[in-house]
Amino acid sequence: MVDDLQYGTSARTSEDSSGIPVLRMGNIKDGSLVLDSLKYLPSSHEEFPSQFLRDGDLLFNRTNSAELVGKSAVYRGNPSPCSCASYLIRARLRAEYLPEFLAHYINSTFGRAWVSSVVSQQVGQANVNGTKLKALSVPVPPLPEQRQIVAEIEKQFTRLEAGVAALRRVQANLKRYRAAVLKAACEGRLVPTEAELAKTGKRKSTFESGEALLARILTERRKNWKGRGKYEEPSALDIAKLLPPPEGWVWATLDSLAEIKGGITKDQNRKHTAPARSVPYLRVANVQRGYIDLTEVKEIVTTENEIQELALKPGDILFNEGGDRDKLGRGWVWNGELPECIHQNHVFRARLHIGAMNPKLLSWYANTFGQKFFFDEGKHTTNLASISMTKLKGLPVPIPPPSEQTRIVAEVERRLSVVEELEAVVAANLQRATRLRQSILQKAFTGELV
Repeated sequence: MVDDLQYGTSARTSEDSSGIPVLRMGNIKDGSLVLDSLKYLPSSHEEFPSQFLRDGDLLFNRTNSAELVGKSAVYRGNPSPCSCASYLIRARLRAEYLPEFLAHYINSTFGRAWVSSVVSQQVGQANVNGTKLKALSVPVPPLPEQRQIVAEIEKQFTRLEAGVAALRRVQANLKRYRAAVLKAACEGRLVPTEAELAKTGKRKSTFESGEALLARILTERRKNWKGRGKYEEPSALDIAKLLPPPEGWVWATLDSLAEIKGGITKDQNRKHTAPARSVPYLRVANVQRGYIDLTEVKEIVTTENEIQELALKPGDILFNEGGDRDKLGRGWVWNGELPECIHQNHVFRARLHIGAMNPKLLSWYANTFGQKFFFDEGKHTTNLASISMTKLKGLPVPIPPPSEQTRIVAEVERRLSVVEELEAVVAANLQRATRLRQSILQKAFTGELV
């Protein structure tokens, strides 16, 4: 079946688009080539002519995770000239075989079963070499029937992909709507403000403003001060850099509103001078943007004193100290999901001084407008970022009147609950589309499609 087989180029690539495009594993999606995020080879390289793809070449992903090995697609002359990366195999079939027929077969459950049977597992990687690909045995009908089967597969895939594209647009619109809801909530535009309601007679003319609430919080902060030595005033706030808040609102730093604490340092060589026991703890992976992910919760051995000192309480607001740049400052509210839990040193805990400040509203703000603050104030290295506790304390936070906070949170949750229901429906339909794709291939290779 295979007339000629070759591994892709291992030469260094770059993003200089004046060179020769190189197709990689990520360019193979759902059995087709997608020309996104291309890398390029310098056009002067001597080896490239022998590595150029030809129209009809079958591309086979030979190595990666087990679920990605075997991803296949057919190159149809665009872009030209073009090469492929070393972890792809380029196969040229004999004239009596249609490459799209073989690609669809490899991507079907039959092909996946073959890949599983011949894959060799290395540390963190699976591999199928060219020798095994050459030995692949496929029941192949005459060429006219191959063309007929491929045409019917692609006709049905085209319809399916149109539906998937519509679902992806719905996903994107829901994401934008979610962001718009949170933005409006944090800017005082989601519900009428207390000041507006007071002016229209729908509220008493007197209400506790954000400024009055802040005064109460600062009184409680001073009263419960546990720091060493003299009371420390909260971090200074540069009002000049902030937009004027809505009427009845006021700006304050996170340091004014909450006690901020770092977590436990993971160290396998830690030695305890007091009796110790195992306790669950939260890592950066557990603290997502807008939710807590408890899929995998690890445990750490520490003393009773540390457990008591770092034990999370419902209403604690969590912030990631860093990692990848998209994780910087990311967080959500702990709602007592586990009866006992502490946090790692890469996760900060902010515990509000009084309950009149809603932790969800503060966390929503940090996850939206706060991202720019974290990026600007964080320390950046190659692909990584971190923010210190001192910088985190300076996060500016808007404080609405308490009653307005209650209405804002209720309205956000009402709207986001609808969004989450729709997102679940879309996700279910996308999974159904994946099953339908395999069902089409199943019928194609059992003689039921045409």
